[in-house]
Amino acid sequence: MKHALILGASGDIGKATAKQLAASGWSLYLHYYHNQTAIQKMIKEFSQKYPKQDFLGVHLDMRDTTSLSQLYTSIFELDALIFAQGTTNYQLLTDTSSEDLQNLWMMQVGVPIEMIKKFQAKLAQSKNGRIIFVGSVYGAVGSAMEVGYSTIKGAQTAFANAYAKEVGSLGITVNVVAPGAVNTQMNRVFSDTEHEQVSENIPLGRFATPDEIAYWLVQLTQKQAGYLTGQTIYVDGGWLK
Repeated sequence: MKHALILGASGDIGKATAKQLAASGWSLYLHYYHNQTAIQKMIKEFSQKYPKQDFLGVHLDMRDTTSLSQLYTSIFELDALIFAQGTTNYQLLTDTSSEDLQNLWMMQVGVPIEMIKKFQAKLAQSKNGRIIFVGSVYGAVGSAMEVGYSTIKGAQTAFANAYAKEVGSLGITVNVVAPGAVNTQMNRVFSDTEHEQVSENIPLGRFATPDEIAYWLVQLTQKQAGYLTGQTIYVDGGWLK
């Protein structure tokens, strides 16, 4: 049986990924920070549907490295490490504090890298280890009002490019799935009019659903995906990339 740790499992894309992996026979470690209720609900649902699999909640502040050792000792087997956590700040760079930038960095790059260092040996034991980031098309094309977020998403791609070369011989692949506009809680701050304006610029004419992004994350966990590494897959409906 395969085991995955999903960071940000209570978010829309993380939750969709968890549902698809659970249905495919995976046991899951489901990370949360604030939303314990959502994780408990998922664990109850999954445990009833898939009684032969294991589902455990994992609490961690992704802005802080101090509890990583405790996390490491609580996870015994690991085949896939999926980083679906993250947020953004909608503001001009000149209005963005250094604390805001540091929090974005630690949550989406700094702590994930430290976590990967700790879990490399476990992923190598799998022989088909997977590291997958949920990036963003903005990591390639950039976005005004989200300069920090765009920079950090670009850093995820740069990390995958380099680290994939370092761990390929261990059977570990490292990739990024970079969505465009997705109908998630993070994007629900925009009005219906703003959604429509963005949709008009997307060739497919709409935002993606979380399930459509999760599909590509799940595909990368397959054994047959073992020759794809160091790549960023843009899933944006033909919008920007």
